[in-house]
Amino acid sequence: IVFSAAAEAPEQLQPIPAEEYPFYDLAVEEKFLTSRTRLVIIERMTATRLHPEEPQLPTVAWFAEQGFFDGRLPQDLIRDFVAKAQRPARLDARFAFGVRYRFVSGEGVPETEAAVPALPVAWPVEQDGDGEALETLHRLAFSRVGLTLRGDQALLYVANQRPDATGAGFLFWFIRRQGNWEIHDTDVLWVAQPDRGPGGRP
Repeated sequence: IVFSAAAEAPEQLQPIPAEEYPFYDLAVEEKFLTSRTRLVIIERMTATRLHPEEPQLPTVAWFAEQGFFDGRLPQDLIRDFVAKAQRPARLDARFAFGVRYRFVSGEGVPETEAAVPALPVAWPVEQDGDGEALETLHRLAFSRVGLTLRGDQALLYVANQRPDATGAGFLFWFIRRQGNWEIHDTDVLWVAQPDRGPGGRP
């Protein structure tokens, strides 16, 4: 899901608290990284729409209609997630999932910054010792992270859109147990296949 921040000046964008980045890291490590991943492409602005074919911003009523996680999500968690999804926010270089990453904006325009160098027009293909190409993970778009009032559950949306027009969108439901966050469950919102647009939930 691609968003542009052209409508809002940078100083108007919401800062993302540092506490949200560990959820991004956990989702990337658990769901998307492989032993061959060497570079991750990340959409600079957070996602506000949860489906490529859904023009409206998410609402509490829309969540109820979709029945994600069989309707088991706490209402205060949904409300916080929906509230944070109403405006895009700018991601910073705070990721710690152990693989190099680059930010892109809009239709793939690379950004330059000291901590995260710009993505070249043609990134050189790396190879491992066996001569096989190592992987670049294209591209991840993250939402803000919703939290319960007690701070013991969290909700995150991640979209993975690949250059070949395939991809999928996921909701991650986190629960904190004994002081540690873990992914409790995952729900697939949409799947895009070659020569076909994004479909609904399976």
